[in-house]
Amino acid sequence: MHTIELAVFDMAGTTVNEDNVVYKTLQKAINKKGFDLSLDFVLEHGAGKEKHQAIKDILKANDAVDSSPNTSEIFEDFKGMLKQAYQELEVSSYDGVPELLESLKKANIKVALNTGYDKNTAQLLLDKMGWCQGVQYDALITADDVKLGRPNPDMIEEAMNLLQVTDAQKVLKAGDSIIDIQEGKNAHCGMTVGVTSGAHNKSQLLSANPTHVLASLAELKDILLKEA
Repeated sequence: MHTIELAVFDMAGTTVNEDNVVYKTLQKAINKKGFDLSLDFVLEHGAGKEKHQAIKDILKANDAVDSSPNTSEIFEDFKGMLKQAYQELEVSSYDGVPELLESLKKANIKVALNTGYDKNTAQLLLDKMGWCQGVQYDALITADDVKLGRPNPDMIEEAMNLLQVTDAQKVLKAGDSIIDIQEGKNAHCGMTVGVTSGAHNKSQLLSANPTHVLASLAELKDILLKEA
């Protein structure tokens, strides 16, 4: 049985339903340079990562390292396209997630959100949902806040530092991609959870050997509070 003091949740695909707009936009930005990559390919090789790194890894997986265009140009193009897409986007949390967060708060379990987005993008999503620090979550950690992105443990370690949680065995990490689970394991979290609401399917998530694979983050309520 785990005594969880801190739950670290990924944003898009895990807590935030934005209809994969980030990866659809990433796909468009890459394909504008003459590629013809599917959304599934982009998700498989880019999900959960800092987005410039995701572009590099997607092109590498496509054997386009030597012939690829400047990834910085794609990244800048992507940011402009994403900003426009977000202006028109309706964003919501997944069903049951607000209730989960409320239950965790009542159980004195701290909540950190972490993401491969930059700070401005993450804050835009939260503003659209009306989420506020100190209400739905206790800390926000983005790719801008650390030197090394996922699967390195830096964002989780930063969350632990900010929220004064010293024992990684009392930390849970949940996300919708393999790299989320790898991040949690690299941080030595006591529990890692994959959810199939976003980038990766059940078999893909199981390949990373998480503690649980769930259809939705909302299903975590009974498991976590029973184990807490």
